[in-house]
Amino acid sequence: MKKNKPLILITNDDGVSAPGIRALISVMSELGEVIVVAPDSPQSAMGHAITTNSTLYLNKISNINDPIQEYSCSGTPVDCVKLAVNEILKRKPDLCVSGINHGSNSSINVIYSGTMSAAVEAGIEGIPAIGFSLMDFNWNANFEPIKNFVRKIALEVLKNGLPDGVVLNVNFPKLEEKEIKGIRICRQAKARWMEKFDKRKTPQGRDYYWLAGEFVNQDKGEDTDEWALENNYISVVPVHFDLTAHYTIQQLNTWKWDE
Repeated sequence: MKKNKPLILITNDDGVSAPGIRALISVMSELGEVIVVAPDSPQSAMGHAITTNSTLYLNKISNINDPIQEYSCSGTPVDCVKLAVNEILKRKPDLCVSGINHGSNSSINVIYSGTMSAAVEAGIEGIPAIGFSLMDFNWNANFEPIKNFVRKIALEVLKNGLPDGVVLNVNFPKLEEKEIKGIRICRQAKARWMEKFDKRKTPQGRDYYWLAGEFVNQDKGEDTDEWALENNYISVVPVHFDLTAHYTIQQLNTWKWDE
């Protein structure tokens, strides 16, 4: 009996028309049956936000005979995954891929990333998931040099699966394919944004703010995603959504809670 093709759910946070998701669709369509559910407009830095206080709209933007069925969603990247799983798909996908994001989601950026939150939501649903990001914020970024690596990583996950609750955060340096040294399995670097707000006034005299800041890498380790990217490697960080600080439980149990 002929085995069915893998079912692959594709989403992102830059919007359904972004060049990054178009590149991801072109690669994934070679590997399996593809369903696309993505925001109808950019939803960057939405984190794990969901829509609870307004209506959600889902529009089919492909024709019934198109080989790839595509939907746009008025909500967040996480909304897209929830709607796909509960309203569109007839079975659980074999893989969910999110991206390819225009810009890095390495280190602390994983917390804010809509791209990665969509992948994490898929992981919560028990779906192996990968978030892909390229270190180029340009809307017309060139995704061709990384397509072969995207294919390789996706195939490895389809072949081997992922541990329960784990998803992959994959970041690519902005390089030509021949300049990329390879793939590194990394830990998340200890880094942060040093924020500042540019305070201005409207013509009516009301204060308003623009968020600005500087990214500061506080981690000198050579096993981190930041080190890998700075040294022309692709970084792959296994991420899990259990936020429990397990190493602290024993210490907290020594506190005098009952006194």
